[in-house]
Amino acid sequence: MISTAIARRMLITCALATGATLLSFGLAAAQEAPKPVADPATSQDEIRQFCTNIADPARDQRYLLQKQELEQLRADVDQRVATMDKRKAEYEDWLKRRDDFLKTADLGLVDIYKNMKPDAAAASLNDVKITVAAAIIMKLSSRQSSLILAEMDAHKAAVITNIIASASDPNTSKSKDPS
Repeated sequence: MISTAIARRMLITCALATGATLLSFGLAAAQEAPKPVADPATSQDEIRQFCTNIADPARDQRYLLQKQELEQLRADVDQRVATMDKRKAEYEDWLKRRDDFLKTADLGLVDIYKNMKPDAAAASLNDVKITVAAAIIMKLSSRQSSLILAEMDAHKAAVITNIIASASDPNTSKSKDPS
């Protein structure tokens, strides 16, 4: 579309230049002494030659504009690829941190807390790092987890609940450690 518009502009410019040339020939002829009338075939040849002379620069300009448009499109694609790479890295980071979080609880701690009474487990989990406590509680059965959370400090239980809830949310890839 751009090349068609440019070509039209060039043709209009060519036609206007031709008209201006003919008009100037007419004015010059009216002001000067009468000269022999120019052959219309000769003026048509001049017009044709003028249009032929500007055809190559017009084509070059059209190619330049197309090249610039392609470069802009390439820059847009490169920017989108960079954004996708960034998101991929964030997701991989989130997945790694989630896996590390779940492995923390698999170090035998879960078995220990399974066999503890809820009030003792709650007192013990109040003193450990909050992410470790959340990982352990997440690995326990829902019945045991609810009993332990009920015995814990209400604020710490709420933080642990938020951590467990966000463990399944992929949008928390860059969240800060809540402890």
